[in-house]
Amino acid sequence: MNTFLDVAFTPIDNARLSNLCGALDENLKQIETALNVSIARRGEQFRVNGNKQQAEHAASLLRKFYDKAERHLDIEDIQLGLVEHASDVSPGPMDEGVPVLMTRRPDLRGRTPRQIEYLRQIQSHDITFGIGPAGTGKTYLAVASAVDALERDLVKRIVLVRPAVEAGEKLGFLPGDLAQKVDPYLRPLYDALYDLMGFDKVTRLFEKTTIEIAPLAYMRGRTLNHSFIILDEAQNTTPEQMKMFLTRIGFGTKAVITGDVTQIDLARNQKSGLVEAQKVLADVRGIAFQFFRSDDVVRHPLVQKIIDAYDKHTKTLTALSKTDTAHDE
Repeated sequence: MNTFLDVAFTPIDNARLSNLCGALDENLKQIETALNVSIARRGEQFRVNGNKQQAEHAASLLRKFYDKAERHLDIEDIQLGLVEHASDVSPGPMDEGVPVLMTRRPDLRGRTPRQIEYLRQIQSHDITFGIGPAGTGKTYLAVASAVDALERDLVKRIVLVRPAVEAGEKLGFLPGDLAQKVDPYLRPLYDALYDLMGFDKVTRLFEKTTIEIAPLAYMRGRTLNHSFIILDEAQNTTPEQMKMFLTRIGFGTKAVITGDVTQIDLARNQKSGLVEAQKVLADVRGIAFQFFRSDDVVRHPLVQKIIDAYDKHTKTLTALSKTDTAHDE
């Protein structure tokens, strides 16, 4: 049964109302999509229609965003606010114990409890695994932690590693030097670096080899000391490659391994090194595992719904497969 909730903002402040609603009411549409409610507006009066709990959440968010609407609110502000509201993580001053990272993004922090725990684990462990669906911040926060370690002079360089496995499409022959050949695979890591440090600084650090790219295949035989190494898309490593990578760790080095075990692009009969590592290393002291879920997604609200829909579909297929097997027996 749907509930109607009325929210009014008086005295009328048209500038704030405009910032709250966004261009063509785009901010309101984001709230509607995320919470599955409808919001009708007439002047300073808002009426929320939906499931009682979701309608109450939407009304609470309208008040929260209105308090912030002295300035322009873009879609990113709204989407981050939706994530924080769902996770019950306050966006106020940093709580004691919440990691603060030295990047050019002063607002950067964990947006959900699992993201905050992930940052803590990276800071307190030499090897950390971040495993979960797309959009949960596992790679971005790993890069941010690497930048923080470099800025604090805790490491001497950042090494970015990714297996060159195509996601269901053939890229063909890639011309150019080593950096140009692997560039398409490392683009998400570049984008994070540019956002966190700025294009000019990242370019200078690449020239000084303070930041290095290293295709996974080129890691064999190396020992990396005083480095912060990130292995991204680790679900596409083989068990042999994962073992090889983990044994490259030298003195004063941190490693973060990220991946999504639902998006494995290896050959059908090939085991994933990330899946095996969860079993083999689960009880090894000094290694941390952080598992993310759909409610950690910090992207468009539809991404969380897409992930949940695919998870539900997969579980249904698995259940049907087990039923068919039982009938055959």
